Amino acid sequence: MDIITLLSISLGLSMDAFAVSLSNGTFLKKASPLQTVKIAGMFGLFQGMMPIIGYLVARLFAKQIVAIDHWIAFGLLLFIGGKMLWEAIHEDACEVPTEDPTNWKTLTLMAIATSIDAMAVGVTMAMTRTGLLAPWYGFLLCAAVIAVITFVCCSAGVQLGCKTGSCWGNRAEIGGGIVLILIGVKILLEHMLS
Repeated sequence: MDIITLLSISLGLSMDAFAVSLSNGTFLKKASPLQTVKIAGMFGLFQGMMPIIGYLVARLFAKQIVAIDHWIAFGLLLFIGGKMLWEAIHEDACEVPTEDPTNWKTLTLMAIATSIDAMAVGVTMAMTRTGLLAPWYGFLLCAAVIAVITFVCCSAGVQLGCKTGSCWGNRAEIGGGIVLILIGVKILLEHMLS
C-alpha cells in the first residue's frame, strides 16, 4: 500500500465519523476544546484499533486465502463504499443526537458503530503487503495514520457543526464511499495486470 492509497483509505473511512461529529457539533452548539478532543479522540481511537483487529484475524487465515485475496479486498472495499453510498442517499440528511454526545456510553457506541468498517479494511491491509505494509510493523503505522486522520477530520466536524448549525455529513459519506470503491477497483486491476 502506497502513501496516497493509505491517505485515501483513511479519509474515506473517516467520513462516517466526520458526519457523526458534524451532528454532534450541531447538538452541542458550542463545543469546548475538551469536548472536541473527547469526541475526536474516541472516534480516532476506534478507527485506529479496528484495522489492527481485522489485520490480525486475516493473518491467521492468510495461507488459505492467498489465491483470492485481491478479490476479497475488492469485495470488502466495494461493500463498505456501497454501504456508505446507500446510507448517505437513503438516510436523513442531518440526524442530530437526542442526548449528550460527550456522554462516555453514547460516545463509545457511536465510535464502535462508525468504526466497524475499519475492521474490514484491516483484512484488506493483510492481503496487500507492499509499500508501507511491507515491514512487519507496517499495519501499525497504517492504523496510526487512519487514527490521526480520523481525529483531525472529527475535530473539524465538531467545530463545523457548532458554527454552521447544520449537517451535510451525507455528502462527505458519498465522497468517502466513492473513494473506497475506487481503491478496491485499483487493487483488483493492479493484481490482474501484474
